[in-house]
Amino acid sequence: MRAVLQRAWGDPLEVAEVPTPRPAPGDVLVRVFAAGVNPVDHYTAIGQAYNMVLSLPHTHGWDVAGVVEQVGYGVTRFAPGDRVYGMPWFPRAAGAFADYLTAPARHLAPMPEGLGFPEAAALPLAGLTAWQILTEVAGVAAGQRVLVSGAAGGVGHLAVQIAKARGAHVIGTASPPKHEFVRALGADEVVDHRTGPPARDVDVVVQMFGGEHGLAALRALRPGGLLVSGQSAWTPGLHERAADLGVRAVGYLVDPDAAGLAALTDLVHKGQLSPHVSETFPLTEAQRALNLLAEGRTTGKVVLTVTD
Repeated sequence: MRAVLQRAWGDPLEVAEVPTPRPAPGDVLVRVFAAGVNPVDHYTAIGQAYNMVLSLPHTHGWDVAGVVEQVGYGVTRFAPGDRVYGMPWFPRAAGAFADYLTAPARHLAPMPEGLGFPEAAALPLAGLTAWQILTEVAGVAAGQRVLVSGAAGGVGHLAVQIAKARGAHVIGTASPPKHEFVRALGADEVVDHRTGPPARDVDVVVQMFGGEHGLAALRALRPGGLLVSGQSAWTPGLHERAADLGVRAVGYLVDPDAAGLAALTDLVHKGQLSPHVSETFPLTEAQRALNLLAEGRTTGKVVLTVTD
């Protein structure tokens, strides 16, 4: 089969022929139809993400949508021919930038009806990140004020929709050309990311940027409010600054989660969640897709189309 390989961190990606994997007990073999591309793929490629748990040569990609080709011993959740999607193994290697991958059956879920493979592949990592932050960490409830930073991005555009589905008042930050897109997602307010929201009136911040931008978002919180950061490792002093301001800050890393995928599917079926795919690339142009992500200006998600 074809797989996108990186032989050394920082080297260009290449497409090579490799053996097709076989499913172990409890696993399924998935024929990949589409693979979502995430900023973490770019940072892994340049050696700045979870490289300590990965080995070379490495095949990137965690978001997958495809069809079950074969099931391993003991698997009863799926049968060959089932359409599935998920984010297997994260942050260990899943290898979605390939024709096939193997994954634990419980890291996958039936693909939402009404979504094509590219849209389904756009959903797992970003959607689970938003879902787990909003529901499990922050416990967002109706009437709360939620600020989503980078509301037009991969996690952000899904977090806006999920927070609205939970009855929150949602404020999104984005560059002015993306304001209409964020409003169309359901945001109640949209503000220029360069100026930021009014201070001290937000219950929860979903923060997907690090550095000074991450620290500045703390000022949006009411006393006792909570910021959940997907970039806390890249935001030195976050917890100390939060304590000084009388607010809370926690870092978060998404987990594979079949129950979370089922919740996302339910929102899709209710018409409350729709992943936006801004651009697709063939598997052979995976490097171009990573280069685009590196610019940090994409709207929604970028996806590799693997099988027609």
